Amino acid sequence: MTPRAYVMGHPVAFLLQVLRAFRANQGFLLAGAIAYYTLLSIVPMFALVLVILSRVIDPALLMETVATYMELVAPVQSGAVIGQLTAFVDSKYVGVVGLLFMLFFSSLAFTVLENALCMIFKHRVEIHRRHFLVSAIIPYIYILMVGVGFLVVSIVAGWLHAIEANDITLMGYSISFGDAPDMAIYGLGVFGEILLLTSVYLVMPLGRLAPSHALIGGAVAALLWEITRHTLVWYFSTLSFVNVIYGSFATAIVILISLEFAAIILLLGAQVIAEYERLDKILSEN
Repeated sequence: MTPRAYVMGHPVAFLLQVLRAFRANQGFLLAGAIAYYTLLSIVPMFALVLVILSRVIDPALLMETVATYMELVAPVQSGAVIGQLTAFVDSKYVGVVGLLFMLFFSSLAFTVLENALCMIFKHRVEIHRRHFLVSAIIPYIYILMVGVGFLVVSIVAGWLHAIEANDITLMGYSISFGDAPDMAIYGLGVFGEILLLTSVYLVMPLGRLAPSHALIGGAVAALLWEITRHTLVWYFSTLSFVNVIYGSFATAIVILISLEFAAIILLLGAQVIAEYERLDKILSEN
């Protein structure tokens, strides 16, 4: 029997095995650690990208791109983060030491994520080893990827808004694009999210994973996060008393909760892949 046939024939048993393994690996504790370090990293990383790219791209256009990404990462309190980033960029006080500190804190989330995935894929750690220099470089490659993503999306956004400002006349009819530019920018953000999640499943764990499996995992994780973040927006805007309970700390608490939900989804996807690999090994031995 193939692993796929087993999962299709015993979906509940496989799901329970995933949940048991997730609990045994202290998945919620790992998700909390990822959320905490992401909270520390998110502002320095975006600020670093903004400081560098603002020298070649219009800062206002960059902030619009950041706002789109922040809606995907921290949907409820993205406005507060955008305000802090705007104030930081407007201050224009970033020396060499400041850039080094931002670079260091930006990498923390990726480092913790790699360590968490090593716990999920501990059966691979026993076989494969990764040089410490590779682990040290990976976070900065991801930061570079985020920067390139910002650059591409900002250029496309500027082009789309230029088209929006000049309606096209074809055979005597005026064609207006309406909300098409905003929808396209949102679609690019979701596409970038899928690519980033796919790369996490493909690169971060030790060993090799089939690109098709990583892409499926990235797409499913992105879909689950889109559902979750819209649910969080609805909950915090209608039912939550977090502002009453935490007062001035509410912004950090809400962002931390959003990031923890995202980390849980990411790690659960990794756990599904890990259990599928273990199942494949068990069935092949039998």
